[in-house]
Amino acid sequence: MRIVLDRARCEGHGLCEEAAPQLMHLDDDGELTLDREEIEGADAALAHAAARVCPVAALRVE
Repeated sequence: MRIVLDRARCEGHGLCEEAAPQLMHLDDDGELTLDREEIEGADAALAHAAARVCPVAALRVE
């Protein structure tokens, strides 16, 4: 399973980072960085939560 970021859609709200800080973070410029794209186990639930809270649907889990 993997998490995919649509950079063009991301507006840097940071709600995803709050939901899954182990998987992603906002850099100093407010750009989202995925620390890990490949996910498994308990991280899958975090990835789904991060995708759900994104107000612009910039994340998806495949």
